Amino acid sequence: MDSIGDLLTQIRNASSAGLPSINTSYSKMRVGLLKILKANHYIADFVVSKESPFRIEIVVAYEKDGANALPKIAHIKRISKPGRRVYVNHLNIPRPLRGIGLVVISTPQGVISGRDAFKQHLGGELICEVW
Repeated sequence: MDSIGDLLTQIRNASSAGLPSINTSYSKMRVGLLKILKANHYIADFVVSKESPFRIEIVVAYEKDGANALPKIAHIKRISKPGRRVYVNHLNIPRPLRGIGLVVISTPQGVISGRDAFKQHLGGELICEVW
């Protein structure tokens, strides 16, 4: 079972189908990944359910006209998989689309973006790339 891969697939499918939100199961790794996606405006918001602490509702972001345009997820791909883990040091962190895209890395400090990992001189496991 690959819970991160399932989450990325749900977000990708919801974005391409035009769904306003999705519900998924809870894990600390998923919440960390969603915090990064929200901070970089790839999703509009996510809420951990008060009724059932094991559910998360994710509001998917779409392109809008105007100054506050949120980017639609055109590409979201799992890099490190259960059968093949991919680790990098801070000098070898990839920069998708020459820095326009986002890489998510699991480090000893927690789940952080590739830019933050480079600034803090941290390496770790590549989780996914988004643009």
